Amino acid sequence: MLFAQGYYLLMNAHVVYATITGNNEEVADVIIKALEDASINVKKTEISQTEVDEFENTDIAVVVPYTYDNGSLPDEGLDFFEDLSDANLTDVIYGVAGSGDTYYMSDFCLAVPKFEAQFAKTNAIKGATGVKINLRPDAQDTVVLTEFVAKLIQAAQAR
Repeated sequence: MLFAQGYYLLMNAHVVYATITGNNEEVADVIIKALEDASINVKKTEISQTEVDEFENTDIAVVVPYTYDNGSLPDEGLDFFEDLSDANLTDVIYGVAGSGDTYYMSDFCLAVPKFEAQFAKTNAIKGATGVKINLRPDAQDTVVLTEFVAKLIQAAQAR
């Protein structure tokens, strides 16, 4: 929470995910739980049901995409991805995390850096390094994702 002129200001976060197997929704849910545990209001939406401008009225924006085929972005998220580069998200803190399969070696979780590069065009502030999860999040991944969220919150409080 931010403290300003004697009042606590509750922060808002928006977590957008894309999933085929359910793994990325699980990643999103771990992130959401960590945000909620820090008393952050969280909105969760599926990428094909989300407009980029919904990030404009939030403190923390998180995208959880999967990587498909040979390093491709989710088909249902292509419009969102394209629209992201045209958004003005000045002062919004962002982070990207996603699951993939290490079996695909050099194509493993390529959607994470691709979305980070799109966010960089928006004047948003990168709050944490992207996180890549192999398949479903396990106990160690939950620790990593919780640390990821802590960095996002710290960056939002510092701005």
